[in-house]
Amino acid sequence: MQRRWPHLLLTASLLAWARITAAGAAATAGDAAGNASVPIWAGDPPGTATVTAPEQVRLTELGEHIVTSVHHPSLTPFLPEQALATGAAVIVIPGGGHSELWMDHEGYRVGQWLSAHGIAAFVLRYRLARQQGSTYTVEGDELADVQRSIRFVRSRATTWHIDAGRVGVLGFSAGGELALLAGTRPARAGSDDVERQSASPAFVGLMYPGLPASVPLPKPLPPMFLLCGAQDSPTLVARLPELYRDIVAAGGSAELHILANANHGFGLRAGNSPAVAIWPTLFSNWLAANGFLKGG
Repeated sequence: MQRRWPHLLLTASLLAWARITAAGAAATAGDAAGNASVPIWAGDPPGTATVTAPEQVRLTELGEHIVTSVHHPSLTPFLPEQALATGAAVIVIPGGGHSELWMDHEGYRVGQWLSAHGIAAFVLRYRLARQQGSTYTVEGDELADVQRSIRFVRSRATTWHIDAGRVGVLGFSAGGELALLAGTRPARAGSDDVERQSASPAFVGLMYPGLPASVPLPKPLPPMFLLCGAQDSPTLVARLPELYRDIVAAGGSAELHILANANHGFGLRAGNSPAVAIWPTLFSNWLAANGFLKGG
């Protein structure tokens, strides 16, 4: 679970941005710096046709944005300068216990770092299965949003100057659980231009992920990057190496990092120690070593 911080009341100007209307909201919503986001579903997503509740945003005492009441999932693009572009793309999936989305240190800042290093990034707002009163499910609606986002980015590969064969996912905490599900659960193709794209990620990054009770590992598996802090929950610290061994035993490729003196939910924050702040470079180096940063 994420650390919870007392939140501040939004000012009137922030409230105007934060309380986004559900219908068509994703077309104008975005990150705190004003990056516009785009809806991933044409019209209402499956299962949300009768939902009209607006998206909600609150601020923590650190000034970080936490989003709830997501009914029209969207992607916020962070595109690299063409001179730096590698052609790779990452769907960034923030965590929040499936009840909220921590959009800054597990989303927007990650997108900014990746794009500054030549990797196109797309931060996902997805529906929340464990928010109070939710009728959504993790392996139904949330996973469908992740799979749709992969297909959506691939359908716009030419527009965004990326290689459709090098679109992967990077998930944090609950978002890591979704990234793992996307890498191990097949999705049926549909009939429109987006749904005809593959929903299987080219690679999977798992940052202190939530782990299901059982993880089927079908073949072939996408390469996987696994990372957590040594001070995270004993269960995760024990199970992540087990997942690494299972992936390798199944014929897959994986890399595992356990960072000393790191707890859960560190993401990308200015206050992270140098030993923790190194993780984006570890991830980028792993992408390069696996041939995903070949140039656009």
